[in-house]
Amino acid sequence: MSPAPDIVTPASTASGSEPGAAPAVSLIVPVYNEAGNLAILLDEIAAALAGTAYEVVAVDDGSTDGSLDELVALRARHPSLRIVRFARNAGQSAAFAAGFQAARGAILVTMDADLQNDPADVPALLEALNRSGVEAAVGWRKDRRDTGWKRIQSRIANGVRNRLNHETIRDTGCSLKAFRREAVAEIPWFAGMHRFLPTLVKMRGGRVVEVPVHHRQRRFGTTKYGMWNRVFRALADALAVRWMQKRALHYEVRDIIE
Repeated sequence: MSPAPDIVTPASTASGSEPGAAPAVSLIVPVYNEAGNLAILLDEIAAALAGTAYEVVAVDDGSTDGSLDELVALRARHPSLRIVRFARNAGQSAAFAAGFQAARGAILVTMDADLQNDPADVPALLEALNRSGVEAAVGWRKDRRDTGWKRIQSRIANGVRNRLNHETIRDTGCSLKAFRREAVAEIPWFAGMHRFLPTLVKMRGGRVVEVPVHHRQRRFGTTKYGMWNRVFRALADALAVRWMQKRALHYEVRDIIE
């Protein structure tokens, strides 16, 4: 087993919480070379979740552009910020997995650090969880602000995943999602799993709703995805999930006699 990553923890855990108290919501944000976006992102999160007890778990995935230094500096303005520091780049799925492990909230929200996800949509996801009582509320980018080529790649990747996994999720590539902690407590972890979180929740009997969310153009930094990890990896990962779906155990205990 790999050693646990370093975690930098502020003195107080969340806006509106007593020091040391567990927050209601944990936002898990993988960070890989996004230094120019971080201050804006944290300010937007603070505005969107004003009055909510929350923490931000930023997972630095081996950044080389000063993102880690920027995060450490931003802790002075954002006491809700905690930082998980990887020894080296391990990928987005690993960053989400480490963030889930470090998070302390009852509700876990995932999002990207590139500002294309809008923190102002987080309250809508939380409201959907509360209103419907489901285990997960997942965003779908109603109006994509990407190039036509990227939209085509995403459409193909979504189609591959849904066809192989008998799914209907409209936008598996959207990182903006909210989960009840218990719904993801025992899901299997593997490279590429962050795209299949709704399906993995359903495999454990959870219910999922989709919520339209905003999508914005990238302002700083460069995209980390191309044809290879959008489409071709989608096929390999979807086959892995299909195998798990076929091999999953389904049973109901009637009672235990002792």
